[in-house]
Amino acid sequence: MEVIANKRDVQGKGASRRLRRQGKTPGVVYGAGKEAVNIELDHNALFHALKREAFHASILTLAIDGAKEAVLLRDYIMHPFRMEVQHIDFQRVDKAQKIHVKVPLHFVNADIAPGVKLASGVVTHIMTDLDVSCLADNLPEFIEVDLADLQAGHSIHLSQLKLPEGVEIASHKGDDAAVVTIVIPRGAVAEDAAEAESAPAAPAAVPPAA
Repeated sequence: MEVIANKRDVQGKGASRRLRRQGKTPGVVYGAGKEAVNIELDHNALFHALKREAFHASILTLAIDGAKEAVLLRDYIMHPFRMEVQHIDFQRVDKAQKIHVKVPLHFVNADIAPGVKLASGVVTHIMTDLDVSCLADNLPEFIEVDLADLQAGHSIHLSQLKLPEGVEIASHKGDDAAVVTIVIPRGAVAEDAAEAESAPAAPAAVPPAA
């Protein structure tokens, strides 16, 4: 994904307000041992790009006055009540150094999971993204979590995730935390118990005649 920007020479709160009135968003790009550069971007293009999941967890190509470099989105500030991006930060990527990035989790096959299909359980996502460490070329857009065999009352843990080659978990080290689980709603448990209590008792066995 390519992001178009221009260098921003004028700084300060007043200059930033003027930029926003002109439909621009101020920002900065830093890192990789280079000097930070103040930039400005088209607000509407940026606003729509931020709606895309891949924009938050992919290596982006930032073109500043035509010169291109690989970057990651690191932070952005939204206006408290207006649909306005007020500032954005990008970090340059050194492809020889590992990066830490939050990657979204995509949960698949929930509809055929035994805990859902057979036990009427509800899938509960304990995590929705994962902090990973990898080289830039190995960065996945997402990590898939397969629920096809998940039973009610059971969970999938970090150690059970299938990570792409060259990708490792950067956080939760030593803590095999749960990622997703299937629970049976209390109402369903109560209904099952009530049905069991209201079911007619089996007739007593008649002793054989002497």
